[in-house]
Amino acid sequence: MSNKNALFAEDTVFVCDRTTQAEVFTEVANHLMLNNYVAPAFLENIIEREKNYPTGMDMSVVDPELPNFAVPHTEVEFVNTRRIVPIKLVHPVEWHSMIDPSQTFDVSFLFMILNDDKEAQVGILAKIMDFVNGLGVENAKKLFSMTSTHEIYEFLDENFPVD
Repeated sequence: MSNKNALFAEDTVFVCDRTTQAEVFTEVANHLMLNNYVAPAFLENIIEREKNYPTGMDMSVVDPELPNFAVPHTEVEFVNTRRIVPIKLVHPVEWHSMIDPSQTFDVSFLFMILNDDKEAQVGILAKIMDFVNGLGVENAKKLFSMTSTHEIYEFLDENFPVD
């Protein structure tokens, strides 16, 4: 285990079988709160922010075989660390598009951003987008189809660009 990438930690990789955004956010936020990664108001704020500023990324424009993903995040005051939390959704969940919020589509993977540094927020989001775009179709399908938290962690630790 290389653990070369401080943005990922194995204890914050999830495979979630919930079927709605609120259920997914609740399950993950409860775990993050127990470990003091986020403030108590995190859950309420990430749900609200996703409603107002959706983060769904429609990958069908890149390749119809690629699953869609989302990048939910909230303001820095609700977060105690800097990390990307990968979440594989066992059941695709309906999400609103970041580009056109009136559009919805099913999402099967999340890169939840935890960021306690306001200046770094856009940089982390850009890094995720560059990473996914740079994976290529086969590697993206491979990552988005993994169902083991350990496998997901290892893949990201080895392939995600280091700061």
